Amino acid sequence: MNAKRQTTATSKNLRIKVVSVPKKTYAVRYIAGRPVEHIFPPFASRQSGQEFPSGKALPSLRILRVMVWNIFKQQRANWLSALKEFSKEAKLVLLQEAQTTPELVRFATSHYLSTDQVPALIFPQHSSGVMTLSAVHPVYCCPLRKREPLLRLAKSALVTVYPIYNGQLLMVVNVHAVNFSLGIDVYSKQLDSIGEQIYNHGGPVIMAGDFNAWSRQRMLALYRFSERMGLDEVRFINDQRRRAFGRPLDFVFYRDMNVCEASVLVTEASDHNPLLVEFESASPSRAPLCGTEDRRYRYLRSQRMNAYIPILSKDIEGGMECKK
Repeated sequence: MNAKRQTTATSKNLRIKVVSVPKKTYAVRYIAGRPVEHIFPPFASRQSGQEFPSGKALPSLRILRVMVWNIFKQQRANWLSALKEFSKEAKLVLLQEAQTTPELVRFATSHYLSTDQVPALIFPQHSSGVMTLSAVHPVYCCPLRKREPLLRLAKSALVTVYPIYNGQLLMVVNVHAVNFSLGIDVYSKQLDSIGEQIYNHGGPVIMAGDFNAWSRQRMLALYRFSERMGLDEVRFINDQRRRAFGRPLDFVFYRDMNVCEASVLVTEASDHNPLLVEFESASPSRAPLCGTEDRRYRYLRSQRMNAYIPILSKDIEGGMECKK
């Protein structure tokens, strides 16, 4: 299907417009002064051993500030002022439930060099999904999408890779996990498609977003996945993250990085509170700026498993995953 098809259902007091759109998985890139670009998984897929193209590194500061926020489709009046305030000096901003309204696109393209969104829900005017704002262009972009089995609504994830100042390549995974499902099969399959990307990456990783880990089974699946991937969890001392059934929904995981500071910013601008984390690239040749004895932010790395459990998902409903 190459074009949208609109149909109208009517009843006595109800008029519903249904918009049918292609179910392909793709990312939409916004850059100031350039036409909008669509990036599809077949052209973004990375073969094992293939080198990334060269690109400009994230600003050459040893401390990298990252903001993570489910922005609630910008439904609350003060979302823009909160975003401007909280994202100051952040070189990476990972948003979930971000609608491509003119106000958000204008903010993104005026404050960041590159913005990539994976549409999960297509509304008549704007799409909604994960969105990553970055101070440099990514050298790799892989959109992922998974449909919830009960409501048939999709959730998206985005994998991007950026050069950093020490010559390494940082993989950033922006996740909005499926919410309504019976059991954890679909939830685990979404993690598996992300895991295939992380496992093939040899450098540092930041994986963050709204993981909808509101049950014991989901929490266990998420922690087992992070252990298989060799990822540590960022801990928050004054932990005011959004919770459901007593469990946090938003997480930040990392690999081969040092956490210097982590905080939760309290706001009424969304139904989630933003997370702000400052990272430093790990390097055995020098002492970290943020110190290794600060137990407020430094936690022992859990042992990595020697073998990677085989990928369970080879096909994503409503889209396709990037293949090795």
